[in-house]
Order: sequence, then structure tokens, then C-alpha cells
Amino acid sequence: MKILRPILIADDNPADIELMTAALRAMNLPNEIVVATDGSEALDYLRAHATPASRVQPPPGVLLLDLKMPRVDGFAVLRALRADPVWRHLPVVVLTSSQQERDIAESYDSGTNAYVVKPVDFQEFLSTVGQLGRFWASLNQPAECAS
Repeated sequence: MKILRPILIADDNPADIELMTAALRAMNLPNEIVVATDGSEALDYLRAHATPASRVQPPPGVLLLDLKMPRVDGFAVLRALRADPVWRHLPVVVLTSSQQERDIAESYDSGTNAYVVKPVDFQEFLSTVGQLGRFWASLNQPAECAS
């Protein structure tokens, strides 16, 4: 039986967070949705769940990560995760408004699993996030996090 893992969203835009949450719920995904409003909060959440003894729930199945956030940006989050043996295999999808080639290249160089530009169209945004959630939370088989 597949473990139901939370979906972690790291984004500083309240409107985008609300839309992402609505899109994931519209797909009828039973996964808990955890929100961090910047990279520092995302890293704090993951550090608090780094060992099996500290986990009150399974580790996230995916991190939907914005790049341009205050305090700690998405690139720093990616580098920190890929340097940490516990989180190096956590699936990370960069979900951002940036279409700049240097951001795309740096994201992949830093270890993202996918890079998706946030659609401007409302319905397309909902559809894109819903599809990402369904794939990464339901279909993808993640590696176990190190203990």
C-alpha cells in the first residue's frame, strides 16, 4: 500500500498559494497540503521532519517550489536539499513565473526534478497545478528519505 505523503508548497504569493491549494483539492487528492511562505520556512519544516523519530507524518512526496522568495530563495532551498543526505531524493518541482534561461539552467544544475512556468490563464494554472499534484503525489514512486 502506498504511503500518503504531504505536498509541500513553498511560495510567497498568497494568491498563488490559494490557487494551488484549490487546484490540488479539485483533483480530490487526499494528501495534506503544507504551506511555507518562503524558503526558510520550507527548510525549517523539512529539518523538523528529518528523522523518523521526529516525524508525525510521512515526509513530503513533492515540494512545489517558487524561485523568487524573500529570505531564502528557491535556488538556496534546492542546493540545501541536494546537499542533505536525508532530502537529496525529495522530488522538487520548480513552479515559477520566470522563463529566463539562466533560471531554468540554474534550477536543473541545483537539482530540480522539473521546471514549470506558472500559466497566466486562470484555468490553465489550475489545470497545470492539478496535473502536477496528481503525478507527483499519486503516480510517482519516491525514494525513501534517509534516516
